Amino acid sequence: MKERFDVLSAICSQATTRLYSTSFSLGIYFLKKELRGHIYAVYGFVRLADEIVDTFHDYPKAELFNDFKIDCFLAIERGISLNPVLNSFQHVVNHYHIDHDLIVQFLKSMEMDLSEQVYNIEKYEKYIMGSAQAVGLMCLHIFTNGDRQDFERLRSPAMKLGSAFQKVNFLRDAKADHQDLSRNYFPGVDLNEFSNESKAVIEKEIEQEFIEALEGIKSLPDSSRKGVYLAYVYYRQLFQKISKVPAKQVMAERIRVSDLEKIWLMLDALVKYRLNVL
Repeated sequence: MKERFDVLSAICSQATTRLYSTSFSLGIYFLKKELRGHIYAVYGFVRLADEIVDTFHDYPKAELFNDFKIDCFLAIERGISLNPVLNSFQHVVNHYHIDHDLIVQFLKSMEMDLSEQVYNIEKYEKYIMGSAQAVGLMCLHIFTNGDRQDFERLRSPAMKLGSAFQKVNFLRDAKADHQDLSRNYFPGVDLNEFSNESKAVIEKEIEQEFIEALEGIKSLPDSSRKGVYLAYVYYRQLFQKISKVPAKQVMAERIRVSDLEKIWLMLDALVKYRLNVL
């Protein structure tokens, strides 16, 4: 029976999420139970694609990525894949009728990391649309459970949240991206001489996106609002920590939120959620 393999696939997607991201794992835990597996499936898919372009340096990354892309759409078409993570993902895509254009946009952004190194404004916006905003919209399909009106109403805030998360990641990982992968996502910014002024401009963009995203989070269905808010709180804290240090420090170390801080943030966020003071 395929049901047993589907259970195994769901376990693999969940394990992938927990191994790679404690923040998202905790956020997903606070979604309604019936949504968790579906979001694990999306994250597992995203994580595999990201790993190919970011870490498989001793292997033919372009070939592996092309195989992954082909396997993804074959899985969606067939309704099954022997890759457990893709099997979970295809189920979610087919169940919620997720727009395939979002998947194409995501994969194109990941593919850019195989060759692009310095991004102009056009490429920067295209990358963020695919790597973050498209993923946010995939999740929004799940959160709104096929309600097209709700989906369109929350589309812009979901995109803002994805963009804010991605830009915070860019700042957090600036040292590794630049020194280890020769990447610079920020258009017009010289990371060899990353200045406090350039950092402040980026942070102003992120701050505005967080403000707009929070309004959308407040309007999410009860089944997803708490979990998304918790992920927002974690990233907001990371952003605040990055904002408090000079550009030179961002290029010298990876700023992070400790596990102890995450526990405190979780408790504080739950209290605010219950008091409805988001």
